[in-house]
Amino acid sequence: MKKILLLAFLVVSGAAMAQKMKVTKGDFKFLSGVKEINVEFNYADLKLMKDNLTNDEYVANRSKELNEKNKGVGDRWKKKWEDSPEDIWNPKFMELLNKYYGNPKNVEIQQGLTSAKYTLVVDVVWIYPGWDAAVMKQPAKVTTTLRFVETANRNNVLLEITSKEAPGDQWGNNFSNESRIGEGFAKTAKSLAKLMDKKVK
Repeated sequence: MKKILLLAFLVVSGAAMAQKMKVTKGDFKFLSGVKEINVEFNYADLKLMKDNLTNDEYVANRSKELNEKNKGVGDRWKKKWEDSPEDIWNPKFMELLNKYYGNPKNVEIQQGLTSAKYTLVVDVVWIYPGWDAAVMKQPAKVTTTLRFVETANRNNVLLEITSKEAPGDQWGNNFSNESRIGEGFAKTAKSLAKLMDKKVK
């Protein structure tokens, strides 16, 4: 039993160390003195699982699988999944970005903040939901591209950061894929906030 628990800990710990955040374009200079940041989320090119399924493919496969096991369960899951970006994932990201950067720096960070000169576009690139089987579990993973652009000219990218495989998990058991993924969004925002806090003068 101890060996199983140790293995489970190592799997989770290894995943928690796996996130890679890298600046691929620009720098943080433009954010100096900025007191407003608009945020947008883009799921248009999202891929899922190791097979890089489109969102439509993933939803069709998963809802069919669940309905075959128990009629109606897949339909209810589909509704929950489709609501997750607005209900769980985006709010988790916003909460942590404000907690670790917006609030301490007195910077207003909101979705739909059209008065802001700069917009952070969160391109959601890839999601792995992970799994939880009580004793053993695998955290979710969330990969995003974080682009800071001029609100009035979206083609002007001032800073681009790739965040690969941000782990999503909670202490104890978490049997909700959607909730685990939400923790991956939270981890992404926390890592971004700490990077901004370090770089923005």
